[in-house]
Amino acid sequence: MNDILQSVNLSRLLDAIFIFVGFTVTLFAAARFLPGKIYQSRYTEADGTKKSYKLNGLILFGLVTFLIGISTLLFNWSLAFIHQYFWELLIVANGFALAWTLVLYLGGKQRQDLNSQPNHKELSEKISLGKLFGDLWLGVELNPTWLGVDLKFFAYQPSLIGLGLLNTSFAYVQYETYGQVSLQMWLFEIFWWTYLASHYYYEECALSMWDIIAERFGFMLIWGDLVLVPFFYSIAGWFLIDKISPLPIAIVIGICLLYCFSLWLFRGANLQKHRFKKDPNAEIWGKPAQSLQGKLLISGWWGVGRKLNYTGEIGVYLAIALTTGTQSIVPYLLPLWLCSLLIHRSWRDEQRCRAKYGKLWETYCDRAQFRMIPFLY
Repeated sequence: MNDILQSVNLSRLLDAIFIFVGFTVTLFAAARFLPGKIYQSRYTEADGTKKSYKLNGLILFGLVTFLIGISTLLFNWSLAFIHQYFWELLIVANGFALAWTLVLYLGGKQRQDLNSQPNHKELSEKISLGKLFGDLWLGVELNPTWLGVDLKFFAYQPSLIGLGLLNTSFAYVQYETYGQVSLQMWLFEIFWWTYLASHYYYEECALSMWDIIAERFGFMLIWGDLVLVPFFYSIAGWFLIDKISPLPIAIVIGICLLYCFSLWLFRGANLQKHRFKKDPNAEIWGKPAQSLQGKLLISGWWGVGRKLNYTGEIGVYLAIALTTGTQSIVPYLLPLWLCSLLIHRSWRDEQRCRAKYGKLWETYCDRAQFRMIPFLY
């Protein structure tokens, strides 16, 4: 830790601010001006209107991938500097998340006050410490928008594309250090690129996620997007830089099979539910979707288990961690953390569904008897 603190100085922090802010602003401008399909949300806002989103993430992700590839091949440009500025960028990302939270809080409160014109008693209640903390942590507004860009949906761009660039920087560092990119590093890079590309290919599915449709945009989501995802989810890359000995082919095949199946399960289950929500008669596994009273899907993966999408997500991150071997538990902190997070979330989801659907949910549980692991859990 002392070495880290000594390596951080004002000049490098200023460089990191320029890199981080420039990157985020550039992505925001791209999200604003790049063409994209306009998608109208199924969910109605408080004023009776339906939220519209411009989906251009796949174009943006493809453009960034293309520019990085061309810059590397033609101009010998390197992303190793991202790895070199990791700690400075981490500090800046935390500061940026705090600043963004405060700006959204003040702007949201101002708009609320203009709309509701509260009396003095209401004002005193609004500035109570508990409510202040809650508003900062959870957010004030559901869908804050700047210049026509939904900020909560936009936050996925610096989060995921930033994660992709940080992951790629590890390969550049390994190549510049050892003159080669190891097989396990290639697996790490391909796994992450495929994961991100599939997210953007099915970007529309993100619009039915709980945080998009129901959670306000505050520090919890902002910090998760800008700090947790890029700087924690990339943790395995640190352990691959110095691993240049080849992996046994049997282990490579096993890791690839785990990854492919898990990604298929994760994306497939989410896509099935999204298609059913859009069109109850959509085909799933080649047949019209079956459901309980048109509310609960029992076709495809959702007829096998109630939260198999969570199982697939954990499997994806486990496969990525396995590329580092078994010498340290640190790369496995991500799948282990997700196990606890998603198991608890699945329990909360079921409590909410049981309250919403009543006996119909019990009927569904009788049909899809397993939660996350068939015959075990």
